Amino acid sequence: MKRIVIIVVVIVVALGAIAYVLTNNKKKNQEKTDFVAQGNGAIAVNVATITKTVPELDFSANGTFAPNQELNFLSENAGRVKAIYVQEGARVSKGQVLAKIDAEIINTDRETAEATYQNALKDEARYKSSYETGGVTQQQLDQAKLATQNAKLRLQASQRRLSDANIKSPINGIVNKKYIEVGAFVTAQGTQLFELVDVSKLKLQVNVNESQVANLRVGDKVAIQSSVFPKDKFTGKVSFIAAKADGALNFPIEIEVANNINNSLKAGMYGTAVFDFPTQTASILIPRTSFVGSVSSNQVFVYDKTSNTAKTRSVVSGRILGDKVEILSGLNEGETVITSGQINLVDGTPVSIVK
Repeated sequence: MKRIVIIVVVIVVALGAIAYVLTNNKKKNQEKTDFVAQGNGAIAVNVATITKTVPELDFSANGTFAPNQELNFLSENAGRVKAIYVQEGARVSKGQVLAKIDAEIINTDRETAEATYQNALKDEARYKSSYETGGVTQQQLDQAKLATQNAKLRLQASQRRLSDANIKSPINGIVNKKYIEVGAFVTAQGTQLFELVDVSKLKLQVNVNESQVANLRVGDKVAIQSSVFPKDKFTGKVSFIAAKADGALNFPIEIEVANNINNSLKAGMYGTAVFDFPTQTASILIPRTSFVGSVSSNQVFVYDKTSNTAKTRSVVSGRILGDKVEILSGLNEGETVITSGQINLVDGTPVSIVK
């Protein structure tokens, strides 16, 4: 019996809640109907009064620092590592020897190539002497010259391999990773030896939207801030602006940043680029939603106070600044532009302003 009473109570409460929601919705709909009736069938719209405003172009963007140069250094010769002259974290200069490959086999190849080249020179000299006396043909002499040239090229290649046994840094930078040890065997197919990075200059990589990228140019100077070093001041300049937006409709840009004397900034740290533009001249800005369809239509509705109607107006739009659009001509200060409800409007439609 008690269970039945509980079920009945629950049902009554549920029916009461449904009745309350329906009554509340009916009341709201009635209020909307009364509003339209008071406006004699006029379309309810939102409006904005047109004034001249100074556009705010300054903005900041967050990103991460990347090294100016980053190189995964690979082996070019096969052999056993004979010596390593640097450790991780060491600062190196371009041309500095980092490690050495055992050059015994490479040196043997060079000596063989040297002997072959010297023998080819002697053969060419003999053929040349015989040709002058009619002992050999021009074709035989040409073949001797070709053999000399090929031997010379092989000698040059072996000398280059011998020189490459001393593994030299191709850039100025820091040894970030060392992948080899003394005694390890490396192949000519490209065994990874070192990871070198140059952080004397860094690239701050950030994304900006379409309204922001329109005001940027390669070479623009930018102030850079780092939360890790809030007291240090860094400067950079825009070195790259993407010609195409990414999937999120943002444009990747890169800012070249000079590190301080201690190379405090590290690749992978977060940074903030502060874009500071000169003060702009005041201009007419209207909400982006004021346009009929889209900004490219260059048409808006202006509220006529004397007749309480919407009037179509053609305008010339300029820069898109966030949710505002610059108007170059077609509107004047003090006029009222309709910002919503345009889908129900035609020229001369009666309107009521939503307060």
